[in-house]
Formats: sequence, C-alpha cells, structure tokens
Amino acid sequence: MSDPLTDIDALADEYWAHYLDTYPTEAHLLGDYAKAGRFEQASRAAEDREIDALREFARRADAFDDGALDEKQRITRAVLAADATSKADLLEARLAEIAPADPIFGMQVSMPIVTGMLALPTAEVAEALADTYRGVAAHYRDQVERLREGKARGWLPAAFAVEDTVKQIDAILDSPVSDDGLLRTTPTPDGFDADAWRARLEEVISSDVRPAMAALRDALRDEVLADARPEDKVGLRWLEGGDAAYDATLRYFTTTTKTAQEIHDLGLAQVEKLADEYRALGPEVVGSDDLATIFDAMRNDPKLHFSNGQDLVDQSEVAMQRAWDAMPDWFETLPQAPCGVAGTMTGPKAFYFPPATDGSRGGTFFVNIDDPDSWGIFELESMAFHEGIPGHHLQLAIAGELQGVPEFRKHIHNSAYAEGWGLYTERLSDEMGLYSGPVDRMGMYAADSMRACRLVVDTGLHALGWSRQQAIDFMVDNSPLKESMCRPEIDRYIVSPGQATSYMVGRVEIQRMRAEAEARQGDGFSIKAFHSAVLDNGSLPLGVLDDVVRTRLP
Repeated sequence: MSDPLTDIDALADEYWAHYLDTYPTEAHLLGDYAKAGRFEQASRAAEDREIDALREFARRADAFDDGALDEKQRITRAVLAADATSKADLLEARLAEIAPADPIFGMQVSMPIVTGMLALPTAEVAEALADTYRGVAAHYRDQVERLREGKARGWLPAAFAVEDTVKQIDAILDSPVSDDGLLRTTPTPDGFDADAWRARLEEVISSDVRPAMAALRDALRDEVLADARPEDKVGLRWLEGGDAAYDATLRYFTTTTKTAQEIHDLGLAQVEKLADEYRALGPEVVGSDDLATIFDAMRNDPKLHFSNGQDLVDQSEVAMQRAWDAMPDWFETLPQAPCGVAGTMTGPKAFYFPPATDGSRGGTFFVNIDDPDSWGIFELESMAFHEGIPGHHLQLAIAGELQGVPEFRKHIHNSAYAEGWGLYTERLSDEMGLYSGPVDRMGMYAADSMRACRLVVDTGLHALGWSRQQAIDFMVDNSPLKESMCRPEIDRYIVSPGQATSYMVGRVEIQRMRAEAEARQGDGFSIKAFHSAVLDNGSLPLGVLDDVVRTRLP
C-alpha cells in the first residue's frame, strides 16, 4: 500500500481523473471514449462544486513534504497546487456570467470545429454523440441562467459582444438543420448505418439544441442588450469587483504575480524595441526605414499578400517540413506524432490541435483560408513555426509522449508556458535560419508587434479603462495590422480578459531563463539541453519552469 504522505503520484492520478470527468469533451479529443455522450456543465452549482474540489486538491498537494519527494514528484506537487489554485481563483471571478456573449470563442463558433475533431471509432461512440448534443443544449440553457445571475448583480457583457453573438446564432437558426455545423462529423465506423444515425442527430439538433440556442439568443437580445456595457466601458474594471477578477485572469494566464501596470509597461518597452528592428530591416523589404511607410506597405502592397487560400496550406507545409529537417541540430527529443496542416473557413486566424493519445489523430495546424487577402505573405512562416514546428506541435506532442510522469502533466495547459514557447520559437526559427528571406523575417517582427501590443491594450482595456476604439487605435498605430484585423483582435481581448498577455510574458521569461543559463554555464551551455529542460516536463507554471532550468543547467 502506498504511503498517503508521499504518494503525490496517486493524488496526481486522482486530479487527472477529476479533470477528465469535469471536461468530457477534452477526454474525447484525447482518445478517452469512456465519457462519450457527456458534455461540460455551465451551471453555478457545477461551478461551485468545481471550486470546492480544486481547493481541496490544492490543500492536499500543499500538505506534502517536499523533502520526502524526488525531483519529479516535487515538480508534480508544485504544478498540481499551482494549477488547482489558479483555476479556482479564476472560477471565483464568475466570468461565466458574461462569457455567453462571445462572438470569438463562444459555443456557437467553437462547437462545429470541435465536432469535426471528435473521433468516432466505434458504433457505441458514434451513437453517444446524440447524448453529447443533448448536453450541449443543457449547456446553452445553463448559460441563460448565468447571464441572469450576472445581470442581477450588475455584471453585464459588452454590447458589441451581445449583438455579434445574437447575429451568429440567428444565422445558424436561419439555416437548414441539414446544414448545421454539428453534422460535420468525423467518419463513422465501417458497416455503420450513417444515414439513420445522421437523421437521429438532426432530430436532437432540431428539437433540443436549436431551441436552447434560441433561448440564449433571446436572453442576450431581450434581457441583456439594453443594459450592456457601451464602447467606452468594455473592460472588466467597469464592473464591481472587476479589478480583482482581472488580477485573477492575469495570475492564471501568465502564471506570475506581475501586476497589470508591470505588464502594460513591459508591452510599451517591447513596442519601442520593435520600432528599431523594423527600421533596420525596412530598406531591404520596402525600400524605406520610415515606420509609417513600412506599415503601410505591409498592410496594402498586393505583392505582400496572398490571393489563394490553398497557397496558405501548401506554403505552411513546406515551411514546417524545412523546420522538421533542422530539428536534430537543436533538439534532443523529437515527437513521434506527425503534424499536418488543414485549411478552415471558421475560427481564429490560425490555431493548433494536439494529437490524440491513442494515436488515432496527429497534431494539426489549422490555417483560416476564408479571406486569404487578409494574410500577409510575410506572416505565414512565423505563424507556421509558432503553431506547428518547432512551436506548439513540438511542445505538446512531446508532452503527450512523456514517460514516467503523471498523465495530467502531459496534457495540462499553462498559457504562458505554451504561448510563450510558441512565440519563443518564432525568434528561435530565425536563429535556425528557417525564414526564407527578409520579407518572412519581417513577419517575425509583425507577430511580435501583435503580442507586444496585446500587453498594452489588454491591460489598457481591463485595468486602465480604455475604450474599444482607443485600443484599436493603439494597435493600428504600433503594428502593421490593418484596422480590419485589429478590430477582431481587440474584441478577442475584451471577451477573453488576460489570455492575450500570456504570449509575450511567457516569451520574455523563457528568454530570461535561457540568458541566465548561458551566463551560468558559459562555454558549457548547450541549446539542446536547454530545450530539453524546457520541454521534457510538460506544461509548467513559469516559476516552476525557472526552478527546473536552474536545477538542470546550474
């Protein structure tokens, strides 16, 4: 029998089982089909139960004596305690009361994408999808109640988010059920009566999901919109208790104790540094070192933009293959799972889905090809390196294939670690000589501009009280993004407070850890060893990662 005072691994297994039970869709995506047919709950009661459970996990983790644990167990204890605490803090911010008004990542946007990723390996799993969709309908109905709870205490979403969500739901409800995005599933098993099954799904969507969506639409339009926050008060600071809620988001997403003002100032410093880099490379790319001229060319020169969506997919595949060929010189461990590229007409501009643990699906870099003209030729390679190789795919696939660590550490997501690594690899790719030329290197600066501006505008909106237009203007003035691209970016930061700060905070911290390791080790420093120290323990809070790097590279 294990010793309860030293068996942190048993607690970690219990924590992971709890996570999969709470997030059955995530379990399905990872290839665990035992919970197929269930869906996440959104009620206040479910949220309270989860907060209590997380607090108890954190308490139990904190009770362990580090002196009785080995190195891997100490890391496990620290990660579990930090993760459970920050998640509980975030849930206690009650952002679920305004979350249903979300035209960027809301259920009406995300579920058709998720549906297309849910493997259906057996008839039983396929049949369970009808129950999953009934759970989706229940989730929508719970969101209605959360909106009402928020309104009762003066917590109301931004008006534009309400209006845009209503429009999206209207468009879905006005379309034929036979065209519903929830019917765009993965292939069914051989010999399965897919037509009869599809008819059963259509009936659930028609009789349960769509009425629940309509109820959410009605609540947003008829109960919330009239009192929703105007354009000049879209940030959390305009809500009672909003400052504390925003602080919780920053702790959760950055895994640091940096204040909003510290993050704001860091962003301003990065913006200033990037201006000098643009001016140095500008003459070679656009024939000028004038920042306004450089930005104008990057926004408007047709020669610097795509016109064909398939080109985005094809060139991403070429870039990632070039990166893969260079991996052995920079990394000790390479993932077994492949990484593919797929075009999509919905969702963010680019995003990544990790492999399934059962090997049924590799990693996938999704590139949005709906509006190819919005893609600068210069930005594609940096995006492919960030989302695919050596970015998120290398990071998440290696984590999923780790041996000798608790399962939850293979899959847990710390945004500052994950996005910080992705952004770090954009600059690393320059060191590796992966960019095709000066134009593509300029795209690396463009990606940095977006992430640096995020620090300024996210904190500006939610801590300093900026208006929606003030944030848009700052990003237009300090990056090569067109205003038409800045607007949805700003809207994303408004409806997802704090998350956008994780990228540059994480990148800066990883770079700091590397610089300090280089200074400690001098000629003995190995970039391969540094990358192993960063990657071979899974996703870590930045403080824990710092300790690991110092231990591994003294």
